[in-house]
Amino acid sequence: MKLRADTLRVYTAVHSWVGLVAGFALFVAFYAGAITMFHHELPVWQSSAVDAEPESLDDTQRLLDEMLARHEGARVHLGLGFPGAESAQASAWWLDTRGVWQFGTLDTLQGSPTPPTSSLAELVNLLHYSLGIPMVGTWLMGVVSLLYGLALVTGVVIHLPRLARDLFALRPGRNLKRFWQDAHNVIGVLSLPAHVMFAVTGAVLCLAFVLMPLLNPLVYDGKLMDAVPAAMDTAPVVAASGEPAAMQPLAQWHARSVAVAREHGIEDFKPAYLKLQHGGDANAVVEITGETSRALGSLGSVAFDAGTGELLAVQLQGARDANHATLQATYALHFGEFGNHVVQWLYFLLGLAGAFLFYSGNLLWIESRRKRRALEQGRSSQVMARATVGVCIGVCVAISASFVAAQLAPVLGLDSVAAERWACFGTWALCALWAALRPPSRGVRELLWLAALVTLAIPVAHGIASGWWLWKAAVAGHWVLVTVDAMAIALAAGFVALALASARRARDGDPNSVWADPLPGNVENAALAPD
Repeated sequence: MKLRADTLRVYTAVHSWVGLVAGFALFVAFYAGAITMFHHELPVWQSSAVDAEPESLDDTQRLLDEMLARHEGARVHLGLGFPGAESAQASAWWLDTRGVWQFGTLDTLQGSPTPPTSSLAELVNLLHYSLGIPMVGTWLMGVVSLLYGLALVTGVVIHLPRLARDLFALRPGRNLKRFWQDAHNVIGVLSLPAHVMFAVTGAVLCLAFVLMPLLNPLVYDGKLMDAVPAAMDTAPVVAASGEPAAMQPLAQWHARSVAVAREHGIEDFKPAYLKLQHGGDANAVVEITGETSRALGSLGSVAFDAGTGELLAVQLQGARDANHATLQATYALHFGEFGNHVVQWLYFLLGLAGAFLFYSGNLLWIESRRKRRALEQGRSSQVMARATVGVCIGVCVAISASFVAAQLAPVLGLDSVAAERWACFGTWALCALWAALRPPSRGVRELLWLAALVTLAIPVAHGIASGWWLWKAAVAGHWVLVTVDAMAIALAAGFVALALASARRARDGDPNSVWADPLPGNVENAALAPD
């Protein structure tokens, strides 16, 4: 297959510019997404409650009764998480009369806007799907996912003619641009199926609730929004009768959900949380969602009449309708919620490889615009280099800073949620400012060394705050704690390797580059040179 030169130029231009427009957001999404693969482990690591005895179902029943008695909003709709591997405490959540989410445990029966579970895991996930931008961030990432898909298509078209020849051609040497191009191409092609899946599922998850209101009057005759609850939830939507009625004990709901799952051939169903509509009313309905390891999409649900125990609906693996099967498969594929720990680590590596893909794409764009015989490079190359360093390396420092803050904030008597967010977004802003003020060759080395130091501080802060030093956790067999701390050490080693490579590039590489150390008296001139 051979493309005409003008066609190839068009595809190359589209690939480059789409990659640049979406690349910064995608770097953040992939780096944070790699860490999000450990979202089940992070609550345990943050609390270090590995030896805590889980609350019983009797304790959970007491929490349910207290929430219904104390809070009007909880009687309308209440969510309740069972104690388990991620949290030894049961927790409840509901909307208060002002429309604000409240959370409660047996220790905080009055309710609090701060979730009792790991705020750190939520923060990293927030960066992944919305860049931390309220409301419009999710929609923005949906658009970015569409651009991401376009970049994949154009990239395949560009490299398809020479795919077999260049697939495994990693050519190190003095031509660093060629080496980076080879690495970019190899990672992009080998992980292409995963990237296609991430682009499609990311667009669906981020844009579904944007498309619904748009399509509703055009395609569904205004009836779509009324059908959404039935398509998204298992329990039927019912109106309160206004007549009080006794409900079955929570332990009976728990046992009944396990029994129904076994009737459908699912032996390892573990209830994770429930949703209760109109608690204490004659029309009260409860939906219990649990996990299993036997299917794509680990979550399944059953719904009962909360008073009589009558089975109302089932959405379990092998018994789902098309809507629930599609949603579960989309979520499971995007977040790796299937398989075992091998899949978890594979997704983690794919996330880091994806971050490298977009970082290297920016470097290639900068090199492609380099003036070979000019010591002073143009403004566009300088600006792109500084932005790449500040945004990409900056977010690595920021996420590590939030991990350190999550451990040290309780020790210092600070609010963990506020400390994590200030550490994350404040550090990110300072890194971006530092990169904007420094020559790119120096800024990248300085921020990479900072990333290594802050990331290495994660297991140190964890040991200081909890007493669970890496070696102690390993001897005790607490592998969740070992995993997170060891991952931090491995990432810190990676940042050190990149910092050393950047130093060699600045010292020994082509001097006519934004990544070369500027000559004395020429530090700022490069930033002011016109294209």
